[in-house]
Amino acid sequence: MFMIKELPIRERPRERFIKYGASSIQTFELIAIILRTGSKDESVLELAKRVTYMSNSLKDLSNTSIKDLKSIKGIGDSKAIELLAAFELGKRVHEESFSKKSKLHSPEKIYQFLKSELEMKTQEHFLALYLNTKGELIKKETLFIGSLNSSLIHPREIFKHAVINSAAAIIICHNHPSGDPNPSKQDIDITKLIHKNGLMMDIELLDHIIIGKDKYYSFKERGILK
Repeated sequence: MFMIKELPIRERPRERFIKYGASSIQTFELIAIILRTGSKDESVLELAKRVTYMSNSLKDLSNTSIKDLKSIKGIGDSKAIELLAAFELGKRVHEESFSKKSKLHSPEKIYQFLKSELEMKTQEHFLALYLNTKGELIKKETLFIGSLNSSLIHPREIFKHAVINSAAAIIICHNHPSGDPNPSKQDIDITKLIHKNGLMMDIELLDHIIIGKDKYYSFKERGILK
């Protein structure tokens, strides 16, 4: 097998990146650029191919743990961290495409905003989006991680951030690791409780979005929130 230094310069990923641009580089080559080095027995290109093919998709790979990456021969802490850091930057670029002036009243738009962050999580994450009087995003806050229950999710914590950020309305969101976004009785009860508290505080709960695998459930669309 060829090591990188043995390849003709025109075939090396970094040199081709410079000459032809990022879009001309294959996925495993981009990963090779991030990893930088292979081992004495394997080129970085071969290592990058094994990393690429350990998951069904880049989305799955981006949610791989450091522990799982380190199970690949040739990947240690540094390489695992560098790779996951690159994926995290990609997620943040996606989030920034929804500027703070974005209006998120559409359930579809909320889903697109949060799917890359929540869709592949193995634990439930509960988030709140805080909006101003124009319906523009002020702040996104992750409030709880773990199984949702009414004793854990207290409206006080949700509305505390609304007051701090002078929010006029909120949208709550969480994921279902099972992939099925349909709400449980617990989800419905929590939504009704938060909605009731919002009415008392004059801070409207606009929607509750549950994110599953390639689909979502909107309480507003289904008529549970009016």
